[in-house]
Amino acid sequence: MTTVEFRTAGALEDAEKWTAHNYHPLPVVVASGEGAWVTDVDGRRYLDCLAGYSALNFGHRHPGLIAAAHAQLDRITLTSRAFVHDRFAEFCQGLAELCGKDLVLPMNTGAEAVETAIKVARKWGYRVKGVPDGQAEIIVAAGNFHGRTTTIVSFSTDPDAHADFGPYTPGFVVVPYGDPAALAAAITPNTVAVLLEPIQGEAGVLVPPAGYFGEVRELCTLQNVLLIADEIQSGLGRTGRTFAIEHENVTPDMYVLGKALGGGIVPVSAVAADRDVLGVLKPGEHGSTFGGNPLACAVGAEVVSLLRTGEFQERSAALGERLISGLEALIGEGVVAVRGRGLWAGVDIDPALMTGRQACERLAARGILAKDTHGSTIRLAPPLVITEADLDHALTEFAAVLAGN
Repeated sequence: MTTVEFRTAGALEDAEKWTAHNYHPLPVVVASGEGAWVTDVDGRRYLDCLAGYSALNFGHRHPGLIAAAHAQLDRITLTSRAFVHDRFAEFCQGLAELCGKDLVLPMNTGAEAVETAIKVARKWGYRVKGVPDGQAEIIVAAGNFHGRTTTIVSFSTDPDAHADFGPYTPGFVVVPYGDPAALAAAITPNTVAVLLEPIQGEAGVLVPPAGYFGEVRELCTLQNVLLIADEIQSGLGRTGRTFAIEHENVTPDMYVLGKALGGGIVPVSAVAADRDVLGVLKPGEHGSTFGGNPLACAVGAEVVSLLRTGEFQERSAALGERLISGLEALIGEGVVAVRGRGLWAGVDIDPALMTGRQACERLAARGILAKDTHGSTIRLAPPLVITEADLDHALTEFAAVLAGN
């Protein structure tokens, strides 16, 4: 026991000493992982029920993804977009077809993809819609989380993400999430886009009212406004469909993708849209040295292949029902409310019982990894490869934490 405590404590102390304190991680130091499980520096195993905020939809070290990465590492990993490499078109075509769109613009991180969507929407507004230069407006929702760049935090309503980072970028109008009437009232002739998460993850896995996105789509079409779906966390199988917005039978003008697109191996993000939208960009107007690099495209192409089968979407839908019903059974036993879709759930714990942080610490002590958000809410998003037995194990341990065991 002494050796275990020493190794973990020492690693945590070194991390605390040498890194900026922009995160407050649980006291777990992961050394390896496979599937839905990780192992710490002292050999203790944990069931990962966060999956890198959906970046690990296919689990840790998925064999097909690892093989694709290994094969590419032996060939070439970076060219920059100054040249074309032999994996680029394959990835872009596959992702475009998966999205039902004409074109793809690859980037690296989710925030970069959101920034890309913002730039494209503004230029489309000026060049296609005819909005006066410098007057473009994008409507966003309260409670949003689209990243942490200075432009994105300018329209965040989370004080932790927003405060002390001004001056803020103008051009954004915030409306309540799930309220189509408020959105309709906010649209002006200068509105170029509506940027929304089909499910708000950071806010606590908030699922909008049924029919909301249908009304949003109708409004955007009527007013000649682009609908941008930020599917960085909700997309690529997480909710039981390829994209969460499919639950509303809605097709956006732009998909913003990331996280799981890199298979948990490399950062890969992208914007997908039709030619009349993404085609507004010309050479030199936007780019990234690492965006669409050969290693990223090799892994991303394999991710697309995995999603084409529909297997992971089906697993998420079936196991998601098991997860949600198991959590709903705990309402009144320490749980106040449960929200979710597929293998993604937000659980509100009775604040008189414990905070979300305390719940996650107690779960970690029992070998289950999860993450809190906003007080007494925790998020559960296990890899889509999790087994029924492991999912039941997580629910059993969660019930034990609520019972004070």
